[in-house]
Amino acid sequence: MNLDLKDKKLLILLQNDSKKTTKQLAADLDLSVTAVFERIKKLEKHEVIEKYVALVNKSLLNKSFVVLCHVKLAQHKKEYIVQFEKEITQFPEVLECFHVSGDYDYILKICVADISEYREFMVSKLTNLQHIGSTQSSFMIKEVKNSTVIEP
Repeated sequence: MNLDLKDKKLLILLQNDSKKTTKQLAADLDLSVTAVFERIKKLEKHEVIEKYVALVNKSLLNKSFVVLCHVKLAQHKKEYIVQFEKEITQFPEVLECFHVSGDYDYILKICVADISEYREFMVSKLTNLQHIGSTQSSFMIKEVKNSTVIEP
């Protein structure tokens, strides 16, 4: 799908505040309300816009202890990869999971209340998965940048 400048600006506006009304977006884009509505529907139809979500304050939910956990599988067999990916997606503590190249096979972004809750997650959930060779954890000291906006 080819995006023109108005589509790109619309995407940025929606990523910054998806609760803006079509009327507000139309004013920002210097377009009619109908034109903006049609552009949004087109972007949704072509799955450029996948879904709308609410971003929450981790601290207010007592989940501000952020861990990046590197996971190495024991072997790179297809069945191990498939099984790990199926199982890791079941843990609500894991917000993101990336299959990566390099020394480790996966990087997990995990949000929990504190180090005790992370230890419990490691002991009762993560290390109980089959085929994990090793893990290495890094703990967030300060969040310097956190953005969900992708510039088209």
